[in-house]
Amino acid sequence: MSDLPTPKPDITPETEAFWDATTRGELLLRRCPDCETVYHYPRTLCPDCLSDDTEWTEASGNAIVYSYTVIRQTRGEYGDSTPYVLAYVELKEGPRIMTNVVDCDPDDVTVGQEVRVVFDDVDEDAALYRFTPQE
Repeated sequence: MSDLPTPKPDITPETEAFWDATTRGELLLRRCPDCETVYHYPRTLCPDCLSDDTEWTEASGNAIVYSYTVIRQTRGEYGDSTPYVLAYVELKEGPRIMTNVVDCDPDDVTVGQEVRVVFDDVDEDAALYRFTPQE
């Protein structure tokens, strides 16, 4: 999908279902039925009420760019990928997540821009979620 590197994430028992879903093109969030909080990054305890009665819920994949920066210089495996966009997007469900905005000119990205999730395969165990502008 994008020209950015796709490093393998650290998959733990807590995050295994999340990464497995990415290989099917699904973005999962955690939801707490006790206080209705929807959150990301996956963890078993609700960050608001500390309940351990949490469940997986599929995100719509729709978001808006909350904040971003264009990386124009870097080293290492990302060195050949500049410029690229590092952004916080706010999912329709509420959580804000750090990601990349791909498949567009980095100078065309704007705060408030509507984006949707896309996935870059890492291997058979995981894919990285990134976002692309809505058409």
